Amino acid sequence: MSRARVLVVEDEADIANLIQFNLSREGYDADIASTGRTALTQIEQRKPDLVILDIMLPDLDGLEVCRKIKSDPSLRTIPILMVSARGEESDIVVGLELGAEDYVTKPFSPRVLMARVKAVLRRRDGDAVSGISLQEGTLTIDPARHIVEVDGQPMDLTLTQYRLLYFLAKRPGFVRTREQIVAAVRGSGTVLSSRAIDVHIAALRQRLGDKGDLIETVRGVGYRVAVTDRGIKV
Repeated sequence: MSRARVLVVEDEADIANLIQFNLSREGYDADIASTGRTALTQIEQRKPDLVILDIMLPDLDGLEVCRKIKSDPSLRTIPILMVSARGEESDIVVGLELGAEDYVTKPFSPRVLMARVKAVLRRRDGDAVSGISLQEGTLTIDPARHIVEVDGQPMDLTLTQYRLLYFLAKRPGFVRTREQIVAAVRGSGTVLSSRAIDVHIAALRQRLGDKGDLIETVRGVGYRVAVTDRGIKV
């Protein structure tokens, strides 16, 4: 089995080398890019399994790098883990809204960062091997091919949005608490605020367009995929 490849996008050499060292010790192939433009070039030449992305870069900032990756159909399924000194809730929300799968603030514990890396890659691998196909009405979710379609049209979803929709759609009509969503989408033991879940839900509804009301809010509890007596409401 080949080793997962991780691209570390970080302009501070000491931090980049520390992350690379810990990744190598955990059995990953780790490369470093010190600028946003260099990172995009490397990603296009050889798609990594994960990108660890700093926000404050000297040329093209990490948010723009994330935006470019997630807007490219050939690259958008690459998971992104942001690492930044910007730890305000608003900064984290922006990163998640752009499609990052996780966000770690500096200073960080290398052990915590490695746990986050493993969790992101484990979720990605879990999606890749799943062979279950879920189809309800005009909503089709195929984990084996990592495809979501509405009315026959493919949806451009991030990895987190895809997993969130799949988790809710597996049991239409059942309410899922935010804690259950965190455990399913992010993996047990990962800290994620309720605000972040709300951000992902809002982004998912936007991606679904006029089908966005498929996901209903149950105030004080969580979310569910709406149903009628004919099945999923679409």
